[in-house]
Amino acid sequence: MLIPSDPVNAFVDYDDTPVPNAGDGPLAGLTFAVKDIFDVAGYPTGCGNLERRAEGGVASEDAPAVKVLLDAGARFVGKTHTAELAFSLDGTNTHYGTPINPAAPDRVPGGSSSGSASAVAAGLADIALGSDTGGSVRAPASFCGIVGLRTSFGRVAIDKVMPLAESLDTVGWFTRDIDLYDRVGAVMLGDDVAGPDLTRMMAAGDILTCVMSPAALPAVQPFVDRLAAIYGQPETVTLAEEGLTEWQRVFRTVQGYEAWRYHGPWIEERKPRLMDAVRGRFEAASRVSASDYQAATAERGRIRDRMLDILGDDGFLVWPTLPTIAPLVRSSEAELETFRARALSMLCTAGLAGLPQISLPVATIDGAPYGLSLVGPPGRDRALIALGRKAMGSG
Repeated sequence: MLIPSDPVNAFVDYDDTPVPNAGDGPLAGLTFAVKDIFDVAGYPTGCGNLERRAEGGVASEDAPAVKVLLDAGARFVGKTHTAELAFSLDGTNTHYGTPINPAAPDRVPGGSSSGSASAVAAGLADIALGSDTGGSVRAPASFCGIVGLRTSFGRVAIDKVMPLAESLDTVGWFTRDIDLYDRVGAVMLGDDVAGPDLTRMMAAGDILTCVMSPAALPAVQPFVDRLAAIYGQPETVTLAEEGLTEWQRVFRTVQGYEAWRYHGPWIEERKPRLMDAVRGRFEAASRVSASDYQAATAERGRIRDRMLDILGDDGFLVWPTLPTIAPLVRSSEAELETFRARALSMLCTAGLAGLPQISLPVATIDGAPYGLSLVGPPGRDRALIALGRKAMGSG
């Protein structure tokens, strides 16, 4: 890492290799960190796994998402820890140690972009790149009390980034405040697709009634009231007429099949040392058949159509990012897996439909951060960020 110290174990202990950046630009004077699944020239890409780190060598080129920030004048300060092979929502990593959640040190930082969120929350970097397949930006953002966006699928180039599930993987990033988020968005995203202002606010009734903890809604209600003062009281809609559990099943099927398709041959040949929880997920993924995947893909198309129909071109949805605050670090694997299942029933929606979803740090519960999400139509990522700025009093 190219900073003096790392008190929260956010950074991977690679040799310090300076990475050239532009001398000026819209992000000049700012620093950024990079999740260790993105290639950075002169650095290994370890993906949170000992064998991948040892076998991979060093990258010869920067991932496009990294190059965009360098060209905009931001200065690279190091690569950050990731949950092993990016297949975790809690962010724990027994190989390298779990990054500390600076906002709630007794709780997990969230994953898989754990080190990136930790670095930004601790003030060790102004910006940090992460990726989001099933919540790997949104969950850490909520857990650590920072801003994080899952971008529209395909909006930001994800070349030279380790895949997990190629039809779900997206690039995202973290900042501590919404104004800087907007500045980075202008660089990373370019112009939105054309469309009217997002003014029609909706609440996802099935998420609010079926998944949330009792303390969650009162915590975020003041922020929802602020939105309602601007856009009117939200209409309550049901997302999944067949139930959120069914949507979660579709997501797990697609994610599992694609994860095994990419990582399976290497796992079978190399027999790497995997964390027990990660090994279990890959073992389950190996049992997903091609016919299961094809059926889930067809169902996914119907889910996407449903979400696009609800949103139209002027709508946005609001719901808490996660069922509750971050689990305690001392939680058992069974407790973490139970939380993951509840969380995925909320997080899978944007992933299946390819939608942008931003998590905003708006509340605390028992002293720990808690985020509220806004979800918009595909390709309207910057409109969603602007919506967040307005609601947080910055726009």
